[in-house]
Formats: sequence, C-alpha cells, structure tokens
Amino acid sequence: MKRSFLAVISMLMVLLLLAGCGAGKTNDSASSTNTTTADSSGSQKTFRVAYIARAQSDSFAAWLANAVKEEAKKYPNIKLDVFDGQANDDTENSLIENAITSKYNLVIVQPNNGEAQRPYVEKVVKAGIFAITTNARISGIEGASSVDANPYEQAAVNARAALTQIPENAKVVVLDGPSGNFHADERRKSWKAEFFDKRPDVKIVGEQIANWNKDEGMKYMEDWVQANDKIDAIISMNDNMAAGALEVVKDNPKYKDILAYGVDGTAEAMMLIKDGKMTSTCLQNAYELAERLLDTSNKLLTGESKQIDTDIGNPLVNKENIEQYIDVLKKAGAIK
Repeated sequence: MKRSFLAVISMLMVLLLLAGCGAGKTNDSASSTNTTTADSSGSQKTFRVAYIARAQSDSFAAWLANAVKEEAKKYPNIKLDVFDGQANDDTENSLIENAITSKYNLVIVQPNNGEAQRPYVEKVVKAGIFAITTNARISGIEGASSVDANPYEQAAVNARAALTQIPENAKVVVLDGPSGNFHADERRKSWKAEFFDKRPDVKIVGEQIANWNKDEGMKYMEDWVQANDKIDAIISMNDNMAAGALEVVKDNPKYKDILAYGVDGTAEAMMLIKDGKMTSTCLQNAYELAERLLDTSNKLLTGESKQIDTDIGNPLVNKENIEQYIDVLKKAGAIK
C-alpha cells in the first residue's frame, strides 16, 4: 500500500515537473517574439528632418533644396520637410524656432545671414536636436555639424585666371552677396587678395550688394552702364547676379567682349559660358552637397557619428571644360 502511494506521488511530481518545463518554453517563445518586434521597430524608426532653405527665389538655393529632396528619397528612415526662408532673417529664424517646437530630430539650416541665425542654431543644439549648417556653414557652434564648400577658393580659382584675362587699366564692376554671409565675405576677401591687390591698375567703377539676386544685379548694371563710358568685366560673388548684369548688355555690341565671373555652376551660367557670354564660374555642386547632407544626417541620427564637418571641391568651369560639366548637369536632369 505504501509502495502504491509512493508511486502515485512520484508520478504526480514528474507530471508537475513536465508541466513546469512546458510553461517555461512557452514564456521563452513569447519573450523571443517580443524582442524581435522591438528590434524590427527600432530598425524601421523614421527620423524627422527639417531643411530650412535661404530663399527659393535664389536659383542656387532652389537647386540645392531640390537636390536635397531627391537625395532624401534614398533614405527610407528619413522624412524630410523643406521650408523657405524667403531671404529674410526674421522668417528664417522663426522657421528654426518652429522646428524646435515641432521636435524635429535634425534641423538643416542654409543661413541667410550666418550671424543672425547663429543664436537660433545654438537653440537647436541646446534643445537636444541635431543641427547642420550648410552653404554657408556657421562656424564655432559647439555640437553643430556642417556641410559646405571653401568660399575663398571658389572665388580664388576665378581671380587667379582673371589676372591674365582682364586687360590693363580695366574698369570693372563688383556684385557682392549679403554682408555678414560667410560665403559672400570670404569670396570678396579672396578677390581682393588674389586679384585686386595684384592688379592695382584695375579700377572698380561700381560695387553694390545685390543679395545673390538676379533682378538686383540687373538694376545695378543698368545704373553702371549709364554712368560709365566702358566696363571691361563683371566680378560677381555668384552666378545669379552675374547673369542679371549680363542680361542688361546682351544686345549691346559695345559689350560683346565683356568678361564675367561667378560662383555656383548653375544651369544658366553653364549655358552662358557655352555661348561665350560668361567667362568662368566655380562649380558648387548642389548634388554633391545634397549627398553629403543626407549622409551626414543619417550618420548623426543613427548614432554612427556625433559631429561632422566636411567640404566639397571647387572646380573652375570655363570654355575649355564646359562640355564636361554640362554633361554632369544633363545626367542629373538640371539641363535638358
């Protein structure tokens, strides 16, 4: 009787033990499923990125904004929103503040005036949001990254060529970008050091800030043509202003040999160079900037890097190599 009782007890203990093991396996399986879901969810996380353009009316700024939108399509983990600063500091600063309030994961700022935007980009960093400044970078903001070109060299490649191209005792006009803008200031400094300081015979008969704007470039050129018996060269800190100035004299045989220099490598400038109406530009490749901007954004957002500062190249584009660069823009769809 005792043996029978002990046998029953032993069997019950075995059954309980097996039941316990089975329960343990069920829990392990559920745990594994939950972990897989979490990993999957984490890998598919979407990051919100705000791109605040300087001004969509500016041909290069529009080119860059469109290139950034196209490049962002290659990153399924990034949702990009583009905003127009309208070449206005107050508008741009308000957009930066709105991006902070809206809790974007990363904010890319193309400054209108670097020093005016500096405190607002600092606010982005203080809010724990990644910040990138581009075209032109705002230097010295701890925790902020940048993707840009070297504006001194962008002007220098033109200025060095102009040393032998601009005739002796020439009269020239100069179109500047906004005062306080890193690219505008560095390009003008470069023209002074690389050209004007070495060619004291050259006289500046007109110089104005045209704010990167084609219409403003046209307006000032109209005044200068009226006020001067001759103008040998247009020295512009970007293509847009140079194109505006050239528009004024395009049908005037008196200016058929006028020289013109710019920076950006816009589609319009490329065609002007091809047609022999513009002398040279420095390509600031918006597609390359966009590639680096999205690559930098992705690396920051995924934790691969904490801060990145990088520059693109500064190739001179003139009549000798224009077809090469037109092909680049054709392949990218900027020129048909």
